[in-house]
Amino acid sequence: MELTTVWFALIAILWIGYFALEGFDFGVGMLMPHLAKNEKERRVMYNTVGPVWDGNEVWVLVAGGATFAAFPEWYATLFSGFYLPLLLILVALIVRNLAFEYRGKKDSDSWRKKWDVALVVGSWLPAVLWGVAFANIVAGVPIDADKEFTGNLFTLLNPLGLLGGLVTASLFATHGAIFVALKTDGEIRHRARAMAAKLGLVTAVLAIAFMGWIQVKTGDTASAVAFVAAAAALVGAMAANLRGREGWAFIGTFATIALAVAGLFLALFPDVMPSTTDAAYSLTTTNAAATAYTLKIMTWVAVIFTPIVLMYQAWTYWVFRKRITTDSIPDPVPDDAYAGHPGAEVE
Repeated sequence: MELTTVWFALIAILWIGYFALEGFDFGVGMLMPHLAKNEKERRVMYNTVGPVWDGNEVWVLVAGGATFAAFPEWYATLFSGFYLPLLLILVALIVRNLAFEYRGKKDSDSWRKKWDVALVVGSWLPAVLWGVAFANIVAGVPIDADKEFTGNLFTLLNPLGLLGGLVTASLFATHGAIFVALKTDGEIRHRARAMAAKLGLVTAVLAIAFMGWIQVKTGDTASAVAFVAAAAALVGAMAANLRGREGWAFIGTFATIALAVAGLFLALFPDVMPSTTDAAYSLTTTNAAATAYTLKIMTWVAVIFTPIVLMYQAWTYWVFRKRITTDSIPDPVPDDAYAGHPGAEVE
């Protein structure tokens, strides 16, 4: 197997890891207003992803770095052509991450509410835009003979792209609801399971329409098998959720995301960015790749460091594996508790 194919597969695996892990982080943030009814429950939801969200984001950083090193032409065309949506994703991620870091810095209800809004918006926007971006990458975009993107933001906001955004948003929300049910107990756990059941139906309808459209447009037998397996995994996840088997339900939505992303990359291969202007202008694993020497060095680096990263992240999940309840959350301090005290902050 050629190293260009190996690195295409490795980049696909990195995106699978990112969407399957960061997907439930997005889902928790997206569902915050619907699942948490008081401050203690909001704290519970923050704590479900608090120890792992930053580790989950590493996957997208490595995916971007690997694309830059292994397929520089792909990276250049992608990041120049998709500059605005990728910038919006980056800003949203920064705002979302600030919510994790700054929400607890001040004992104020209004302060916490502002950061809760930042978390929700910073979760919804990437969840939608990642779907828009990948739908366009797989279906193709206008690229000229110089390998330059000739469209604009509105080119990406086509019906297939928008459907892709709805699919990723609903799938991440379902994944997040099941993760909350897996990691909590009490009322919020039951609320999350009920929400997952409703979201799962919406996700199934949207996903079937999207995957069918992609399959008709660009797919082959391999991608069709992956898409069918993804649909079966989602059905299994919903069945497990209805029986209260949150662990199996989470494995099911994890597998759904993994298989769906794998199907997209299988539909894309051997292209990395198809051109709708002229097929001859498409970027492929061959004409967009770095030199063989570069790929060889990268392969040795990946062989050495990838197992270390995987073991560390697995250890993190194992350490923070227990359920979280409101009983372990202290009572919030109201705004007026500090009124009249030295050093009290007045809003």
